[in-house]
Amino acid sequence: MAGVKLLLLAGDFVEDYEVMVPFQALGMLGFQVDAVCPGKTAGETCRTAVHDFEGDQTYSEKPGHNFKLNANFDTVESGSYQGLVIPGGRAPEYLRLNPRVLEIVQHFMAASKPVACICHGAQLLAAAGVLSGRTCTAYPACGPEVTAAGGTHKEVDADQVVVDGNLVTAPAWPAHPRWLAAFVDVLGYRVVPK
Repeated sequence: MAGVKLLLLAGDFVEDYEVMVPFQALGMLGFQVDAVCPGKTAGETCRTAVHDFEGDQTYSEKPGHNFKLNANFDTVESGSYQGLVIPGGRAPEYLRLNPRVLEIVQHFMAASKPVACICHGAQLLAAAGVLSGRTCTAYPACGPEVTAAGGTHKEVDADQVVVDGNLVTAPAWPAHPRWLAAFVDVLGYRVVPK
């Protein structure tokens, strides 16, 4: 896995678990994960939010950690990365307004490179116009956006994953074990015990 570069798109109020866990877990496996945010450079941080499921009609939101970026958005060359990670939270809501973010998403999908997208990250896929004819899952409130963008939204339990070719999606952070394992598999690797 050494030498395999992955790009992670972050932004302020990205979901804490959905940015921290993939960044750390994929790095632990030996992937180089470059975390970037429009308008920010390496060493700067994004504020995060913790979304939890506590029996209300929707998730609750609490302050999370500051997530430190390790690469510069302005110098990203999509062609030098083998995969893309799109966390959820509130960040995708406004990141989808950035034309360069949409170009990055379009590059990975057009090239059939592995894309791991979770929760509200589907808002970026919909805005980028890459869901036509594709099946994915997302946080249920994003289902109408997936459908409006020509995709098929598959409702699954919060700890499940949906794989459609290069696209690996999950509804929320409880799916991390299955979501990350499926993404690593689509990247062409398998983690096995010694």
